[in-house]
Amino acid sequence: MEMSERRIECAATLRLVLIALACTTSLAASSPASARDHASRTVRGWTVAVSKDGEGCFLTRDFERGTTLLLGLDTDGTNRLSLLNPKWSIKPKDKLTLNFRLSNSSYPAHFAVGMASEEKQGFVTSFGAKFPSYFATSKTLFISRGDIPVERLGLDGADAAVAALRRCVDDQRSKPATPVEGEAQPDEIPSDPFASAPVREPKY
Repeated sequence: MEMSERRIECAATLRLVLIALACTTSLAASSPASARDHASRTVRGWTVAVSKDGEGCFLTRDFERGTTLLLGLDTDGTNRLSLLNPKWSIKPKDKLTLNFRLSNSSYPAHFAVGMASEEKQGFVTSFGAKFPSYFATSKTLFISRGDIPVERLGLDGADAAVAALRRCVDDQRSKPATPVEGEAQPDEIPSDPFASAPVREPKY
């Protein structure tokens, strides 16, 4: 493999690992009250809520075989799709190549990374900016690993759920960022933090 190809693969892997960690945090934060007081809501069988970091929102649904689907959308327009199941043997950070097929689009040999959350194992991946729109107008999502079927999910109500997801993200985008607990504020950061005696910026 050429060095440039290795770098691209490593960058993609690292990005999805970070997404996996973000998804794990989001799944753990699916309580009724969000980090920015945006209550979770149920929309035609889907739960829509704010991500714990306040940088976007997600919708989630549990299916009959124990599979949990999560679609996250951030304020910068990036998205991530996670599926988890207590019976799956995927290990965190496993590299996967899966086929995704919606009613109106397909993503063959698509890269994904293993993750785990709340005693469930699964994977996370991301798609282009149009994926939420395709997801909203699709009736089913079929995933396979080569010739082996992984999951087939009905997406009833996804159109209304994605519309609510976008409204949630717009709401988060319009609000000023909430300081993270323990995070240094601008007026606490020295002008030269590497000096022997750092001088902090004056407050006005």
